[in-house]
Amino acid sequence: MEIITVKEEMCKWAKQAQESGKSVGFVPTMGFLHQGHLSLVHAAKQANDHVVMSIFVNPLQFGRGEDYITYPRDEQRDKKLAEEAGVDILFMPNVDEMYQKKQSIKLMVTEKVDKLCGIKRPGHFDGVVTVLSKFFHLIMPNRAYFGIKDAQQYAIVSA
Repeated sequence: MEIITVKEEMCKWAKQAQESGKSVGFVPTMGFLHQGHLSLVHAAKQANDHVVMSIFVNPLQFGRGEDYITYPRDEQRDKKLAEEAGVDILFMPNVDEMYQKKQSIKLMVTEKVDKLCGIKRPGHFDGVVTVLSKFFHLIMPNRAYFGIKDAQQYAIVSA
């Protein structure tokens, strides 16, 4: 398993995979991996030549009163589990790498956010789609794999 932490390196790897005609399955996570994440890796491995997993705790997904700092993290354990599951590329950028400049563009979700946790977490899904857009542009996956634990997020992302 290769670990990439820099956007340019991730993009270079993705372009090489694309040019060689290899399919890429992408499993985005915020880390603290569990069996659900690993089952997504298994599905991605069955349908793709390469599997890329991201581990990135996205500050844009956290609102007031939601503690980004105390979100559970265990980088060494996550690396071990990802490798054991057969992840080919583990993309682990830090916040400064993902958001190097003041944000000049913001994606906004306008549908399906007026229910469930969307009401209580304004801006949360905007943060989700913003980081996913960045990841999709860098990784250029053929397929992406999401858990359905958060049904509302799944509905928004899959629309």
